[in-house]
Amino acid sequence: MNHEPMKTNLPIVALFALLGLVLMVIGAVAVPPAHSETDPGQVDYSGFIELGTEVADYRQGRLVDLDTFNAMKADPDTLIIDARSAGNYAIGHINGAVNLNFADFSDGMLAEVIGAKDRRILIYCNNNFTDDVAPIPLKRAPLALNVPTFINLYGYGYENIYELSGAYSIKDAEIDWVSRPTYQEN
Repeated sequence: MNHEPMKTNLPIVALFALLGLVLMVIGAVAVPPAHSETDPGQVDYSGFIELGTEVADYRQGRLVDLDTFNAMKADPDTLIIDARSAGNYAIGHINGAVNLNFADFSDGMLAEVIGAKDRRILIYCNNNFTDDVAPIPLKRAPLALNVPTFINLYGYGYENIYELSGAYSIKDAEIDWVSRPTYQEN
């Protein structure tokens, strides 16, 4: 066995250490600074709360009962928006409604589906129904989809919005619920 101490080449070790330090400094300089906590960026929670507060009284005056909803629905220029998922819409919806998933709301998508900003829009959601079955499971009342749907449509500049008030069974003929056939195994 050789008992001689291992020789280190100090200049090479120092060179690698210096190179590592230089790379860390370059990396730190090249990374853009993080946004501050006060910069809302693409999300503006306080702006949403302000918009919701602005819309609250307006929305109250735009809640309509089923008879009024159906009378408005009869106008061919009126658009009924079902903002639930495409899957739930496919299982069942109010006859004549178009599906525009809430997650897909954008200036372009709304303009494509709705058209003119003054077009009358009717909205409804799961909480307008008492059945609490697929495709309309009951949501917690403060989280009902009608509320953010109304606020967002208004925020995008569509103010001719009416929301179905009350809760009904999808079996009620006045609801005019349409659904795809389901099959049971025997």
